[in-house]
Amino acid sequence: MTSLQDVTEVIAANVRAARQVRGWTLDEMATRSGLSRRVIVQIEQAQSNPSMATLLRISDALGVGLPKLVALPELPKAHVVRAGEGPRLWQGPHGGQAHLVAGSGPPDVLELWDWTLFPGEAHSSDAHSAGTLEHLLVISGEVRLHVGDREVDLLPGDAVSFSGDQPHTYANVSALDGPARFTLSVLQPGVGA
Repeated sequence: MTSLQDVTEVIAANVRAARQVRGWTLDEMATRSGLSRRVIVQIEQAQSNPSMATLLRISDALGVGLPKLVALPELPKAHVVRAGEGPRLWQGPHGGQAHLVAGSGPPDVLELWDWTLFPGEAHSSDAHSAGTLEHLLVISGEVRLHVGDREVDLLPGDAVSFSGDQPHTYANVSALDGPARFTLSVLQPGVGA
C-alpha cells in the first residue's frame, strides 16, 4: 500500500519538475495557480499534504492534469493498481476515502476514482475547467449528487453523467450504517491547450 508520505513525495517531485521544465520561478507558479508562494514551497518540499482543490489548481496552471501530478515516473505499458494502492487524495471525517486509481496525461485527461463515503460525509468540488464531464456509478449504499441546482439520489447500479464544469457535491445521506461506494470517471478535454 502506498503511504501518504509516499504520495506527498511523488507530488512534490512532479510539481517541482513540471515547474522547472517550464522555467517558472516559485513566484510565477504561485501567480499562475492562484496559490501563495509558501504553499508551493511546502508542496515541493513534501511538507504539505495538499487538498484535491489545491492539486487541481496546480495541475490546471501547469496544464498537465491531476493524474500526472500523482503518477510514479515511467509507468509500464500496462500499469496495474491493486486494491488500496491508488493514492488517497481525500479523507473524510468518518473514514471515507477517495483514491485516484488510474489516469492519463494531457491533452485529454481522464481520471478514474474509487470513492467511499460514510454516513454523514460529503465532498464538495468547485467547477472544473470548461467541457469537463463526470460519470458516476454507485456500487453500494446511497449517494446524493448535487450538480448546480439539481439534486439526485442514486442507489447501487445507478449511474449518472454530468458536466463537471459547475460546482458539485457527492454525499452519503443514508440513514443506514454502511458506507456508500462509487466509481467516478472525470474527463477534462484540452488540458494545457
